[in-house]
Amino acid sequence: MNYIATIGLEVHVQLATKTKMFCSCRNEYGAEPNTHTCPVCLGLPGSLPVVNEQAVKMGLMAALALGCEVAPVSSFERKNYFYADIPKNYQITQYATPIGSRGVVEIESEGKPLRVGITRLHLEEDAGKLVHAEGEDFSLVDLNRAGVPLAEIVSEPDMWLPEQAHEYLTGLKRILRYIGASDCDMEKGQLRCDVNLSIRPEGSGPLGTRTEVKNLNSFRNVQRALAYEIERQTKVLNEGGIVVQETLLFDAMRGVTEVMRSKEEAMDYRYFPEPDLGPLKLRDGWMAEVQASLPELPAARKARLISRFELTEYAAGVLTAERPIADYFEACLQAGSDAKVVSNWIMGEVLREVNERKLEIKQLGVSPQNLVELIALVESGKVNPNTGKAVFVQMVDTGRSAAAIVDEKGLAQVNDEEAIEEAIQRAIVNNPKPVSDYLSGKKSAIGFLMGQVMRETKGKGNPKVVGPLLETAMKALQP
Repeated sequence: MNYIATIGLEVHVQLATKTKMFCSCRNEYGAEPNTHTCPVCLGLPGSLPVVNEQAVKMGLMAALALGCEVAPVSSFERKNYFYADIPKNYQITQYATPIGSRGVVEIESEGKPLRVGITRLHLEEDAGKLVHAEGEDFSLVDLNRAGVPLAEIVSEPDMWLPEQAHEYLTGLKRILRYIGASDCDMEKGQLRCDVNLSIRPEGSGPLGTRTEVKNLNSFRNVQRALAYEIERQTKVLNEGGIVVQETLLFDAMRGVTEVMRSKEEAMDYRYFPEPDLGPLKLRDGWMAEVQASLPELPAARKARLISRFELTEYAAGVLTAERPIADYFEACLQAGSDAKVVSNWIMGEVLREVNERKLEIKQLGVSPQNLVELIALVESGKVNPNTGKAVFVQMVDTGRSAAAIVDEKGLAQVNDEEAIEEAIQRAIVNNPKPVSDYLSGKKSAIGFLMGQVMRETKGKGNPKVVGPLLETAMKALQP
């Protein structure tokens, strides 16, 4: 029997505030365990929470960027459960009235647009972190993360392929990073994902029994876990069994899901209004201010680059994947470079160095103005393309300008026809066999001879000058 999957995702995103959600402790990754704690985030008697305005602003930014309906008045509740990394034995969250609802993330699936709905975006505090010491029969608790502000973003069950979940997460991460709400670094736990999945016979109406896979730590593992769980549930139903509603973990090493506990429902958490916090009211005009402060979002920016500069879909996608890259590209345009030429340089040499050195583009040390200067040297013929690429690497290594490097190292391209003709004659004399091959009809030998001429000019010969002169010299040798 054929089955159709129904997929929904719950994404927890740490907001990039300086302090925690309800206290003034630092929101900082990598500090010594339990050094960023206070009576509020430790849940000590008599301590009272105070809402972080910056966290609310970032949650509002995210809600607006995702096209959500924003609640001018929302509320906080207590979500009650006991676990070692929850010092209060409850989590302050939004349940009855989230700050945002009914949004959308637009992705592409199988060559067609797909709108994935956002059910709700709500604010809450994070739990602490358990550290499991290898080979020991105990665990340690680090509460530095307890109280860190989160935006939980819950999708509609609008996806049915694991690949769609991967694309949705990629699009969501891109938007959140564009607006500066979060760095979304999964290695630091700044973005965590739970997936909900059910399958049903193709053509049937009611959804199947839902399972949840928690705390997936990469987009690839989200896709792998969904693919495995679809296969597992299909096998269970084909063998006459029933799918049990439960919470699962994904073993990335073995590529399988394992039972963690039975699946909780909302009633299990005994939500009730947070007595220490009143309603969260957005002040008049604040929503409009935040909306006006949002940058151009990646989808709109990509469409504009395609329309205005006639870039390909692929090129515009690469250039707008991260906001700093898009900003760098447009700064190069303002400095006077051609859009298609500079896009090729950024997608090639610039991003190669960024990726190999594991840096952000702004850490590369080559300003847009300096890149445009280098491109101008190449386009004008003063420096040949291969030398230009080598110069760029030296610019990254030294922080110096292209002109300074070219002048100091004597890398300017040779355009002097007399000097090039002398180099051609040396190449012909030193390579009789390729010359003979060419004269006997093996036209591809010209490529080898071209390389030898470039070698004679120490890589500085202008290929546009060398090529015609070499062909003229070879024709002169023909009987």
